[in-house]
Amino acid sequence: MLICGIKTTHDGGVALIDDGRLVFSYEMEKLNNNHRYAKIEDLSIVFDLLIEHGYRPEDVDHYVLDGWFKTHKVLSWQGQEVEITLAPYRRGLIDTDVLRPYSFQTQDLSYLSFTHYAGHVASGYVTSPFAQAGQGSYVLSWDGWMFPFLYYIDGETRQVTSCGPVMPLIGEAYNQLGSLFPPFDEPIEYPHVLAQAGKIMAYVALGQAREEVIEHLGNVTEAAFRHVLGAGRDDDHFYTVENGKKILKEMKKTTAVQGVSADDMLTSLHVFLQRKLVEGVRRVVAESPFPDRNLVVVGGCALNIKWNSALRDSEVFDHVWVPPFPNDAGSALGTASAAMLSQSDRASLSWNVYSGPPLNAPDPLPSWKQQPCTLEDLALILHEQDEPVVFLNGLAELGPRALGNRSILAPAGSAKMKDLLNEYKERASYRPVAPICLQERAPEVFAPGSPDPYMLFDHQVRAEWVDRVPAICHLDGTARLQTVTAEENQAIFQLLTAYEALSGIPLLCNTSANFNGSGFFPDVRSAMEWGRIRLIWSDGTLYVRGE
Repeated sequence: MLICGIKTTHDGGVALIDDGRLVFSYEMEKLNNNHRYAKIEDLSIVFDLLIEHGYRPEDVDHYVLDGWFKTHKVLSWQGQEVEITLAPYRRGLIDTDVLRPYSFQTQDLSYLSFTHYAGHVASGYVTSPFAQAGQGSYVLSWDGWMFPFLYYIDGETRQVTSCGPVMPLIGEAYNQLGSLFPPFDEPIEYPHVLAQAGKIMAYVALGQAREEVIEHLGNVTEAAFRHVLGAGRDDDHFYTVENGKKILKEMKKTTAVQGVSADDMLTSLHVFLQRKLVEGVRRVVAESPFPDRNLVVVGGCALNIKWNSALRDSEVFDHVWVPPFPNDAGSALGTASAAMLSQSDRASLSWNVYSGPPLNAPDPLPSWKQQPCTLEDLALILHEQDEPVVFLNGLAELGPRALGNRSILAPAGSAKMKDLLNEYKERASYRPVAPICLQERAPEVFAPGSPDPYMLFDHQVRAEWVDRVPAICHLDGTARLQTVTAEENQAIFQLLTAYEALSGIPLLCNTSANFNGSGFFPDVRSAMEWGRIRLIWSDGTLYVRGE
């Protein structure tokens, strides 16, 4: 069965599944330096990508569109405007069948659509190791305009059961309540506001969690929930986007605590939401009859590495899995996964995180010199010259985080390197720089240092390593670690191995290679036009900016 998933709204993308195998998943922002969160305005890109990969558009068994707030959307197709009807955004919360398909017809195109929520739930499970092993799993889905709901997917029957809401706060609570306090109280235009939550997560390292504030926030949440609930029944039908907005509106009136600094308020808010999340999950699981203690975490809130770590450390579950695309960057793949689960007999997907767009052919600027350069040669340059390099290799990563193929890599031995990289990236000074580390050496440098190939958990930098790799230490002594094996990324593994042999350090700094406000660089020329780093490595060639 050939399934093509499409997300037309922000974080637009196209994904293709062929008999349970992911062929590709392209986010629009990763094509031609498109802006972050780019939409699909012209459906012809879908058919162009199919043909590019050797498929005929008429061979697709199911075109599947991700659901959204507005159920109608006008797009261009074959030079004409067509009105596309989408499934609802979040009806999966109150529908007895989360994976219920909606069927539509426009022009000559027949297609299915699933709720946005269904896509998150489906993509998280089918890509998980639990699905690969035929095991059941809980799925926690918490997105910006959704309440956190817990589901259970049976590994044999693929039946999805709703276990209910975890707590009465939509994911936007983190952004909207956090935006009451400096430095996040300045208005931000859409779509840049979508990056606000990640900035808050980094900033909370500056403050201290205060128990009296956490208690106050609990009281404010309960009061707002009861105010909005009124005389209504507290069941799944209460958990609508509209009620979520009303709860936040009530909370904003009394969130701040007099005499408490903005930094401490933000950190207390973070810890309050983290505790509520863990407490709620613990409660719902205790009331559920399912034996498996596996958890999949999806939705935009699953990009919060500290919350993921708290769930992992809660001992409620034996195993916790977060895909590298838990947010809307994975929604094209997600809606295709929902179709695979509901329209075929497959429950697991064969996939690779490096299934994004290939690099465009090199078209170097004449002012840049080029020379052959092995990965061992590059390791020596990094060790001896102690400067960053743009590293472009193979297919792009899925999801919002550079995982080695569209990265800026740099030695981590100087604290100044973090400041330099943030300056190059035009980011605030409090933003951390992530380490990319050999998996076998990670436990020596980090606690726990367990395998983390997609940068989705929090790790403490061990005391004896803090002075050796200060560039990757966050303000609270943690790091957003990415571990690497030879099987996961041969080129990065080879580079890190060679670099460790020279320096004794099994890691490098890793941040994304892109124009500010755009997706990853699609080619070497883009990195040259950006021009802030004088070294670019790609496919065995080193490009050096002319002085």
